[in-house]
Amino acid sequence: MRSHRTSTGPSQRQLRVGEQIRHIMAETLQRGNFHDEKLLDTSQISISEVQATPDLRNATAYVVALGNSNIESLIPALNNASHIFQKDINAHSNLKFTPRIRFTIDKSFEQSKRIDELLGDITYAADYDESSEDKQ
Repeated sequence: MRSHRTSTGPSQRQLRVGEQIRHIMAETLQRGNFHDEKLLDTSQISISEVQATPDLRNATAYVVALGNSNIESLIPALNNASHIFQKDINAHSNLKFTPRIRFTIDKSFEQSKRIDELLGDITYAADYDESSEDKQ
């Protein structure tokens, strides 16, 4: 009898495979054997996370820019070079199927920065309200 999972998050296997794929892809980026001129200097980008689908046939790689590189222009080049990453994943992993890789921009750092700013504004407003009450 099959158990029904109630959690909506990824399974341990998905997390483990995603991390293994991320390491392989980072090594591929370091080697830099790409034909596209935009990918000749890959030292300015980093793969922050790889999320695999439950069937492990597709994976999304989240990419973040280090420094002043324009990540928006690199995403199409990375997606065009995804076959290079897939070959390395196939060669260095023991997965039954090599997942299709899709690259996207990692916006989690921007979102966390925005949340920190909002929380800072709340703290500042609370401090301001307390000091104005003390004066009355």
